[in-house]
Amino acid sequence: MSSSTSSKPSVLSSAPRPDPTLLVQPTAEQQHLLDRIALQRERIHARRVARAQSQAIALNTEPAMGGVDESFALRAAGFAREHPLAVLGVVGIAAVAGPRRLIRWAGVLLPMVMRLRR
Repeated sequence: MSSSTSSKPSVLSSAPRPDPTLLVQPTAEQQHLLDRIALQRERIHARRVARAQSQAIALNTEPAMGGVDESFALRAAGFAREHPLAVLGVVGIAAVAGPRRLIRWAGVLLPMVMRLRR
């Protein structure tokens, strides 16, 4: 095996570069088209940057509590975190009603809730 491939000059390096002074100026229609292409490239680049930013933000934020696939305890904790005044109101009503009434109403409401979940 000979190393004749390394002695050949590269096609890219041996190609003559055009002289910038010899380039032809575009016509008005061609320049208009080139301007439109440049604007489109800028829009595409801005759209890609915005999408990358939104994906980075979505990955960095923690998922919201209370999703449909989560357990009842996690959903209840998420609800309590989002609506502290409503939870405080329910706890206050429960404290005023007393434990005997709460047990009685739980015996009535729990079967209804269990039927709705099916």
